[in-house]
Amino acid sequence: MVDDTELERLYDYPPDLDRAWVQTNFVSSVDGAVAVDGLSAGLSSPADKKVFSLGRDLADVVLVGWGTASAEGYRGVKRTEVRRERRARLGLSPLPPIAVVTARGSVAPDAPIVTDTTVPPIVVTTASAPADRRAALASAGADVIVAGAETVDLRFALAALAERGLRRVTCEGGPRLLGALVEADLVDQMCLTVSPVLAGGGAGRIATGAPTSVPVGLDLASVLTDNGFLMLRYRRACRP
Repeated sequence: MVDDTELERLYDYPPDLDRAWVQTNFVSSVDGAVAVDGLSAGLSSPADKKVFSLGRDLADVVLVGWGTASAEGYRGVKRTEVRRERRARLGLSPLPPIAVVTARGSVAPDAPIVTDTTVPPIVVTTASAPADRRAALASAGADVIVAGAETVDLRFALAALAERGLRRVTCEGGPRLLGALVEADLVDQMCLTVSPVLAGGGAGRIATGAPTSVPVGLDLASVLTDNGFLMLRYRRACRP
């Protein structure tokens, strides 16, 4: 691994963004498993966690699907001394909000992601989500974005985040959300940690959903290694 200054340089966002720029951050086993016993923590390492935390430090907003947020016990992003110093130096807000994607508005108003947070969460949902559920989330302090009728329109959702000044987007999962972002051609950078284990069958892959008609080409931007773990960073060569 390299030092913190070089890590920040490698993983920072492009300057002067005029739209939402999406980085995704995932971990998988060598044989492609996305989790062990249903959780990604079984595949992680201290170095991977450092890159994951850096993603939050550098982002305007954390994007996550409700399935992952629920399974992983998400709460609001916490203050740390490193995070405070880094974000202040870069001119970012003290903490990024978490934007949860859920077509049915499945986040409960008393869920920890709503109640245990310094910055109010954003709930990205659809017009088909029950109106009383959307109203309850708004009353609990969440910023509710209605993006689409039956399924979440991620392009609209990202535009809505950009309108709020949240252009540096880090996506932390899960596989359905990544699959939808890839299908809509919205991924600018893919950060993938390969864990040196064989997990065997049973676990899914990091992206699920509808296939893309044409694979999206990426350039390998950096490779880091630590105790057998590979931290790979791929970036779109050219994007409008």
